[in-house]
Amino acid sequence: MAALCNERNHTLGKLEFALDVPFPSAREATIALQSLSPDREPRKGGISKRLQVSGSTLSVCWTADEARILRVSVGSFLDHLSLVMETMEAFGPPVPL
Repeated sequence: MAALCNERNHTLGKLEFALDVPFPSAREATIALQSLSPDREPRKGGISKRLQVSGSTLSVCWTADEARILRVSVGSFLDHLSLVMETMEAFGPPVPL
């Protein structure tokens, strides 16, 4: 996760939150990434979110100016992630390409 989050943000006084979500396969992690990537932050400034897949793990890193903005963004992301995971579980494992 260290590569995704920026150590420089600590010296700038920004808040960071990092999350690693393991999936059963790299394909499922990629499906989750593609499902969650289109959701941009509604605010133009004050927060940023970076997503990437490494193997079967989806990694997310938020950087924010204020705790309140960070909390709302993480909460919203977790709601969307839960929906993506429930949908993948309901439809079963992905068909190999």
